[in-house]
Amino acid sequence: MEDSFFMMEEKQLILASASPRRTELLRLLGLPFCTRPTHIEESKLPDESPQDYVRRMAFEKGKAHSAAPNEFVLSADTIVELDGVVLGKPLDLADGERILKQLRARTHKVHTALTLQNASDYSSFSDSCETLVPMRDYSDDEIHQYLARDEYLDKAGSYAIQDSQFHPVTKVEGCYANVMGLPLCHVYRLLKKAGLGLDVDIASACQRYNHITCEVFPLILQDIDDEKTE
Repeated sequence: MEDSFFMMEEKQLILASASPRRTELLRLLGLPFCTRPTHIEESKLPDESPQDYVRRMAFEKGKAHSAAPNEFVLSADTIVELDGVVLGKPLDLADGERILKQLRARTHKVHTALTLQNASDYSSFSDSCETLVPMRDYSDDEIHQYLARDEYLDKAGSYAIQDSQFHPVTKVEGCYANVMGLPLCHVYRLLKKAGLGLDVDIASACQRYNHITCEVFPLILQDIDDEKTE
């Protein structure tokens, strides 16, 4: 029988992130949690693939915690990849403009890696998500207006997919929440792998919150649905 966070008052879920977007999304799972950001060296290793890099970052963010035995630490890392090159968070206004011009009218990939670490027995569970993101052909003036609002700061790729004024993305091929930094169905799947029970229709909650229709959640949650029927 699976445990439930609602029945495990002695357990504590920690989100190892300062991202307000991840905090907002994680609340949709209906779990009690607290945020505890970590600061690690985030340089990419020579010849490290984007996928290996983002997975290592997610793991090391969680590992950097000195967690108590009753704590589960959820860590995540999100990167933007264009033509095999990782585009990080903008250093300044000029860098933000450079990145947005690189992405304009092209399709890039957004990768998010997740790690859930159980401090009581040092076990860990990992998952990852990739979304293809075609960008629209926005103008230089639109870029400047967007950058003037400082919304680009601390965002991989210098943009927020949910920005209603700039709306830089034409569509997504894959998980929408992944582009925001926390693929919720993957988080749900990860928590289930760890044996934690959840009482929420996360696919419906995510679609309502983001005002979207998602076509990929049945595939992501397929393994869980199969287990329920066994």
